[in-house]
Amino acid sequence: MMQRTSGFRIFFMTGAWMVLAFLLLPILVVIPVSLTDTSYIGLPKEELSLQHYVAYFQDPRWLAATWTSVWVGLVVAVCATVLGTAFAIGCWFLSNRASTVARWILITPILVPPVVQSLGFYRFWVTLGLIDTHGGVILAHTLLALPYVSISVFAALANLDPRIPQAARSLGASVWQTVRAVVLPAAMPGMVTGGIFAFIVSFDEIVGVLFITVRNVSTLPKKIWEGIQESIDPTIASVATMLVMLTLVATVIVIWRARGTT
Repeated sequence: MMQRTSGFRIFFMTGAWMVLAFLLLPILVVIPVSLTDTSYIGLPKEELSLQHYVAYFQDPRWLAATWTSVWVGLVVAVCATVLGTAFAIGCWFLSNRASTVARWILITPILVPPVVQSLGFYRFWVTLGLIDTHGGVILAHTLLALPYVSISVFAALANLDPRIPQAARSLGASVWQTVRAVVLPAAMPGMVTGGIFAFIVSFDEIVGVLFITVRNVSTLPKKIWEGIQESIDPTIASVATMLVMLTLVATVIVIWRARGTT
């Protein structure tokens, strides 16, 4: 019996490590490619070089695209968090069939293929005059991020006993006071998580940007896409490496803070 258990453990551990390697190795390959001393995508030939990192920081187009993605992502995170939280709290208070239908309608963007969404944005944005504008990109990304915020807030509010807001109301608190003092603190973890997801959705979105922008708006994913289309620029590998490093640092910080609070 022990040998059988040990065999199953070895099998599943081996499978888990293989899946992990399959996911991580393609990402790790980008790091040496970003240090290549050649002018094209490839591994270093003679020595490691930081020339492509220097090219990124010296190219105003790359820096402008990065800054656009950052500030658009922050605006989208704020807008989506406010709207998604208000929607989730309203549905939580109602808790009827209509609110359930509304919740299912809101998560539709997650189910619809990105190309279909982007085509819809394009046709509607042409009518509204929002093509190739920062406002159009922010609005589109906010709509795409809303489901993630609402789902996160709904999950946080699932732990809140409905009788607590009722008790606050019976003691004389207004609706706004009840929401501010009781509901919002309970929803805060979901709001933070949803805001992070909203920023990531906006920062990483590419299909919609390609449909609704031309020349005036250039985000980092769009700039990477253009770099692949025009020429295989090793600067792309440098950008990818920096994004991977930032993700790892953010993950370590989150884990460290989570352990510190437990």
